[in-house]
Amino acid sequence: MPVLRLHVNGETVEVAAPEHWTLLEVLRYKMGLTGSKQGCDKGDCGACTVLLDGVSTLACLSLAVTAETSAFTTIEGLLPAHRADGGEGADPVQDAFDRCGALQCGFCQPGMILSAKALLAKNPDPTLQEIKQSLSGNLCRCTGYTKILDAVEYYQAGRRTGSGSA
Repeated sequence: MPVLRLHVNGETVEVAAPEHWTLLEVLRYKMGLTGSKQGCDKGDCGACTVLLDGVSTLACLSLAVTAETSAFTTIEGLLPAHRADGGEGADPVQDAFDRCGALQCGFCQPGMILSAKALLAKNPDPTLQEIKQSLSGNLCRCTGYTKILDAVEYYQAGRRTGSGSA
């Protein structure tokens, strides 16, 4: 079994895993990072979303061996990264989701938050249509999406005014 050298949440780790395992399988079953959810296993639901070099990526469709040259962030890495950057409290996007009630069962939440983070890093002031497009690969069965979209807009408003959750 090959030993993979992965850069996860700001740390380099070595983990032995079969060559055919996906990044999701390595995260969950070898590293204990269960924030990325195992949903459809075919790229339809977005529950497994991680940030691979800052780009939202479906971990269930990515072989772990292909991630060795990239840095990736899981939902577990947001708070430490925020604090390392001098922030206080929760990651601002996570905080916006919490303040807006953009969660119910929580299954889709990590993927939604990471997709929103990728969008906002690339485009700090997206339109509502751009937000919808960016989150379109993430399915939610509980909230009806309104509060999720509200959370991204709440974050944007706070960023613009320097208050709130930004």
